[in-house]
Order: sequence, then structure tokens, then C-alpha cells
Amino acid sequence: MPTPADPAAALPLTLDLEDFKGGFSFDALFGGLVDELLPEYRGEDDAAPAPPPPPPVLGAAPPVFPAVDELLGLFKHSCKELVDLRKQIDKRLQNLKTEVAVQDAKHRKTLGELEKGVDGLFDSFARLDSRISSVGQTAAKIGDHLQSAESQRETAGQTIDLIKYLMEFNSTPGDLMELSPLFSDDSRVAEAASIAQKLRSFAEEDVGRHGVTTAVGSANASRGLEVAVANLQDYCNELENRLLARFDAASQRRELSTMAECAKILSQFNRGTSAMQHYVATRPMFIDVEIMNTDIQVVLGDEGLQADSNYIGDGLAQLYKEITDTVRREATTITAVFPSPNEVMAILVQRVLEQRVTTILDRILIKPSLASLPPLEEGGLLQYLRVLAVAYDKTKELAKDLQSIGCGDLDIEGLTESIYVAHKDEYTEFEQASLRQLYQSKMAELRAEAKQQSESTGSIGRAKGASLTASPQQLISVTVVTEFVRWNEEAIARCTVLFSQPTTVAANVRSIFACLLDQVSQYLTEGLDRARESLNEAAAMRDRYVIGSSVSRRVAAAAASAAEAAASAGESSCRSFMIAVQRCASSVAILQQYFSNTISRLLLPVDGAHPSACEDMGSAVSVVEAAAHKGLLQCIDTVMSEVERLLSSEQKATDYRTPDDGALPDHRPTNACIRIVAYLSRVLEVAFNALEGLNKQSFLTELGNRLHKGLLNHWQKFTFSPSGGLRLKRDITEYGDFVRSFNAPSIDEKFELLGIVANVFIVAPESLASLFEGTPSIRKDALRFIQLRDDYKTANIASMLTISQPNNWYRERGKKNV
Repeated sequence: MPTPADPAAALPLTLDLEDFKGGFSFDALFGGLVDELLPEYRGEDDAAPAPPPPPPVLGAAPPVFPAVDELLGLFKHSCKELVDLRKQIDKRLQNLKTEVAVQDAKHRKTLGELEKGVDGLFDSFARLDSRISSVGQTAAKIGDHLQSAESQRETAGQTIDLIKYLMEFNSTPGDLMELSPLFSDDSRVAEAASIAQKLRSFAEEDVGRHGVTTAVGSANASRGLEVAVANLQDYCNELENRLLARFDAASQRRELSTMAECAKILSQFNRGTSAMQHYVATRPMFIDVEIMNTDIQVVLGDEGLQADSNYIGDGLAQLYKEITDTVRREATTITAVFPSPNEVMAILVQRVLEQRVTTILDRILIKPSLASLPPLEEGGLLQYLRVLAVAYDKTKELAKDLQSIGCGDLDIEGLTESIYVAHKDEYTEFEQASLRQLYQSKMAELRAEAKQQSESTGSIGRAKGASLTASPQQLISVTVVTEFVRWNEEAIARCTVLFSQPTTVAANVRSIFACLLDQVSQYLTEGLDRARESLNEAAAMRDRYVIGSSVSRRVAAAAASAAEAAASAGESSCRSFMIAVQRCASSVAILQQYFSNTISRLLLPVDGAHPSACEDMGSAVSVVEAAAHKGLLQCIDTVMSEVERLLSSEQKATDYRTPDDGALPDHRPTNACIRIVAYLSRVLEVAFNALEGLNKQSFLTELGNRLHKGLLNHWQKFTFSPSGGLRLKRDITEYGDFVRSFNAPSIDEKFELLGIVANVFIVAPESLASLFEGTPSIRKDALRFIQLRDDYKTANIASMLTISQPNNWYRERGKKNV
């Protein structure tokens, strides 16, 4: 405690435990302690006026902080109070710990006692549950015994009733008048039907069991039950007929509840099969003749069997839609009436397909005879096949619609296929026969057109000396081949409609495509053969007017005129054949494109089908190529024959000699060369446009070789002066420039070598030996040409070339030159 002299002694107790509860603030506590001693630090509003400072003591320094002593005493007093407060708190905490320990011990003791009580309670519950379970099992056993006894009692009662009813049925054969009211009460028909079925099953079983024994007593008992069996059978039949009559009457009135009641009762007789079949059989679409006639009218219209396949398809679509709507309405009724609607729907859909659909299909699908095909004027086989495809397609759609409505366990897809099995088994033969019929008709049409055109223009053409060659349109037409492909494409489309298995589709597609290959191959080959006939006629005309050298001038002029006509016919024939070959190439391209776009995708899923078809197509094309090759060789023969004629008629002996009149040599190409180049340019113009690829290359190469050989043989007949050699070289240059358009390097090389060989006529004799030192490959031809020099003997060239042993050919040429 502060002393009286201490400034803090007069201060009250300033600290309390309540100051430290809640939101404690040290700043507030400190402010509360010093506010009284430092009023000048209060706020301006509540601060009291400060007392005046004491007068200074003389000789002493004024204090810096006058309240320091008071504050120091206050702080010391506050610290002492804080220590006292802490002691109070520690004492309270100790008391609380003691009380908590005492309460915890009491609580633990209470929990231990409770656990012991709960364990005892659980044991009591377990014993109670066991007792309840035992009592429940006993009660269940008692209930089972009671239920069994009740069931036995009911069974015994029912058995007594059944025996009584069985005795009634076993009384007199055929007598049903003395039966209990149950069997004649219409309100208890369901109960009577159930009892009758039970009695019938029991009696039939008993008869069957005793029927295999031979004991006399058993035989007598069996005879008694046989009477009951017969009477029960009669009663069941009579009851079933009565229910069916009631069912029909309710059906006429559309009383679905009565129909359902009858159907439920009838389901006890043969699982209700008779009721299901009876309901389906009495549907108007199966018994109404007017509906059947209307079906035929909707599909065929007024045109009958001559109706177009598209019209028939539209009619079938309309009819099948009406059938689908009818079946959908019947499905609603069946679902509401019958206990097993799926079974009834199966019977209904099967009856629809087997009766109504089959009836209309039998009218529109009359299978023709392959031995006597229907004429194309009436549609031919194509009409039957088109109707078959459209009918099959529409029927498949109908089957899908009916299946979506519901048809139970019926295999509707298999049933649909069975309807068309007779038509599909022979489909391939009919399709092939149809394609052959179309082809034969088209060929007959083309022959008639050609004959008519020939008759209208033949006499005029012969009067004017025209050639006898057929026009290109009469030989081969790409339009005709396109029509063949269109027929085949339509047949393939039908095949994919009728069949779905890849193996079957591939087999039928191959057979159908084989028809197209035969048609295209035959048509193109025959067209090429007709074009070759024109070439043969032109060759015969050339041979007909070949004459000897000892004829009169008049005969020679007539022969020359005839030869010109034969040459014109040959040129026209070559042009026609080239055009025919061009159209063959276009036709084959169309065939190959059709194979790639349509046939391949149908054959690829089956192993081996695609390669086999490729081989078949390759064989067919090879036949056409062989015919074209023969004709092209004949064209070369025709061209070379005209070249030889021009050489023999236009080439003069003086063309390659020095003019006798001393005139300047003519360095222009000879007239024969000019005529031949002009002829070749004219006749090969079509070849350049008509032929392509290897065909063009091989043709021009062969023609170039023949031309080279023909010119060599031709020039062996002449002798050449140096000026004639220059003119020969000019001819060779002209020929070389022309054959360069062949784009055949081997031919260009041959004519270039000819130009080099022609130098033997130009150089001096003494330079001949060194002329071919660098080109030994042409030495043989050069030696042959050297002997054609007009100074070969006079200049003694043979000795210059040291030819000591000339061959026989050289000797013969020497004799001819002499």
C-alpha cells in the first residue's frame, strides 16, 4: 500500500477483472489510468483548465516533466494490483481443475455403470429376438399347415365337384341335357369352360393310361371314361362354337369388352388357336371379292398386263399403303381383345402375305416361257423383269412396315422371300435371255436401216461411180454401245434389288456382265469385219484392172481410169476403217469405265470374282483388237498399193538423169514424190485422229517400214546421174519430212540414212571409197546404190571399190544396167 506521503496513496483501486473480459484494449486501459494526472492531453472539449504552474524556486532549474512522480507512483500501484489479480485468477483456475477432476471421476463411474446396463439390455433383446423367431417359425409352420389343409380342403371340394360333373358326362353317350346348370348358364361360361377342360384332360389321360393294359377290370373302367371323353368333346365343341358365335356378334357391334371376354375364355381351347384363326379368316380383306377386284384395278388400271412397270409400282405402293393402314387398325383391335396379341398378329400378317399379296402378284407376275419369248411390241422379257423388280422392292417395303407394326415371332423376311423364290431361281436365265432379245432386235433394226439406206442411195452411187463402202454410221456407232451398257446397267440394278448376299450378287453380276461383253465384242467385231469387206472390195477392184504392158492406148486409158476409181475406193475404205477403229476405242473406253464404276464394287467383296471378270473383259477386248489389227494391216496394204501405183505411173525414167536437151537440172521433188506425199497426207489424216497410243505407234511404224522398203525396191529400177542423185536426195528429204510426223525414231533414222546413201550418186568416183568409212552400217545399201550410177561401168567403179567377188544380185543388176 502507498504511504500517505506517496502521491499514489490517495488513488483508488483502478483495475478489476471485468476490465479484461470481452474486447480488451490496452490503449483504453492506459488512458483511463493517466487521464486524471494529465488533463492537458485530453480532448479539447472535455479538458478542464490547467492550474497555473508553481512559481519557480530560486536557484533551481525548472522540471522537464512535472507529473513524472505522480505517474511513477501510479504505475507502481497498478503493477501491484495486476499481481494481485493474477493470483486471484490462478486460485480460481486451481479450484476449477479440482471441480472438473471430481466431476470427471463421477462421469466415468456413471458411464461404466451404463455400459454394464446396456450389455445386459442387449442380452435381453437377443433372447427376445430368438424367442420371437422361434414363435414366428412355429406360426409359419402352423400357417403352412393351415394353408395346406385349406388347399387340400379346396382341392377335395373341387375334386368332389369334378367327380360329380364327370359322372354327369359319363352317364349316357351323346346325352348333354342332364348336365348341371353350370354348363348351360351363359353367365358362367368361363367357369364351365375351365371345368370342362379339366375334366377332359383327366378323362383323356385316364383313358390313355388304361388303354395300354390288358386287365378286364381296367378295360371296363376305360370304357366308362371313354363315354365321358366323347361327351366332353361334344360339349367343348358346342361351347367353343357358342363362344365363337358370341365373339362374331360382338365383333359386328364392335363391343371390344365382350370380344375380349370371349377370347380369354376361348384361349382355354387349344390355346385359343381356333379363335385367332377364326378372327383372321373373317376379316373383310380375305373374304370380300369386291376388295380383291379393287386391288387388281388399283395396280393394273385399265391397261391390264400391258401397263408400264412404273405405273404398276405406283399402284402397288398405293395398295400396300392401304394394306398397312388396315393391319395397323386391326393391330389396335387385336391388342385390346386377345390375351396373346403377338400370336394373332403373326397369323394376320402371314395371311396378308400368303393370300392378299400373293393373289395380286400372281396376276401381275406371269412367268413367260424361254422357249417362246413374248414379242418386244408387248414389252418382251424386259417387261416381266421390270415388274418383278418393282414388285419385289415394294413387297420388301411392305414387309418392313408390317414388321414395325408387329408380327410376333413370324419370320416375315423369310416368308417374303418364299413368295418370290420361283421367280428368283430362274432370274439369271431370264435376264440373259432379255439382253439377247434386246440385242437381236437392235441388230435387226440396224440391218433394216442399212438396207433401206443402201437401196435409196445404191443406184445413184453406182451410176456416178461412187465407192461401194458403207458409211461409218452403218459400221459402228458409239451410241449403240452406250445403249448396250444402259441395258446392262438396268439389269445390274435389278439384280442388286433382288439379291443381297454378296456371293449371289457377284455370281449374277458376272453372268449379266458377260452378256454385255459378248454383245460389245460381237457388235464391234462385226462392224470391223464389214469395214474390212470394203477394204477387200477395194483390193479386188485393184486386182481386176491390172493389165500387161502390150495393150492399146485406149485399153491403157480405161485401165488407168478404173485404177483411179479403185484407188478412190481404197482411200474411202481406209478412212471408214480408221473411223471404225476410233469408235471401237471409244466403245471399249465406255465399257471399261462402266466396269470400274459399277461392276467392280459388286465383285470385290467376293474372292476371285473381280480377277475373273477382268480376264473375261480382257478376252473380249482381245477379240476386237485382233479384228482391228487385221484391218489396219489391210489399210497398210491398201496405202502401199496406191503408193506403188503412183510410183509406177508417175515416176519417169528421166526423173533421175541429166536432161538430154542441155537444160538446167530440176531440183524440185519429182511428180511421183509430190503425189505420194499428198496422198499419204490425205489418207493418214484420219489415222492421226482416229488412232491413239500403241495402236497409232505400231500402225505408223509398220507403214513407215513398208514405205521405206517400197521406195528402196522402186529406186532399184533406175540409174542415176549426179543431178539425178540431187533430185533423189530432194525426194528423200520430202519423204523424210513427211514421216517425221509419225514420231517414230527408227523410221526417221532410216530415211536419214537414205539421204546419206544418196550421196553415192553425187560424189566423184574416186571419193566413193571414203564416203562410208564412218558409217559401216549402211555399206551394204550403199554398194547396192553405187551400182545404179550411170557411170558405174564407164568409170570402172567396181575396181575402185576392190570388189573382187560380187554376189549374184550384183551380177543381175549389172546385166539389167547393160
